[in-house]
Amino acid sequence: MSILIADNCISCGACLPECPNDAISEGDPIYVIDPDLCTECIGFHDEPQCAAVCPIDECCIPDPNCVETEEQLLAKKARIHPNG
Repeated sequence: MSILIADNCISCGACLPECPNDAISEGDPIYVIDPDLCTECIGFHDEPQCAAVCPIDECCIPDPNCVETEEQLLAKKARIHPNG
């Protein structure tokens, strides 16, 4: 499943440069994650980097509306990054 940025986001921007898929963008009033681009950092890191660097607990959380298996996330990664 992709990650969701919750309403308690303080819009600090720490997550923005950490996403290997450029799935995070500045929203109004908080940052948002495009579920079509989010792979939970599968294939890149052991954990979602947005959650790892976020200074707010429980801000970058699994999106219950975008449940995907590891296989689906890896396929999405391959689609986004066809050359690597």
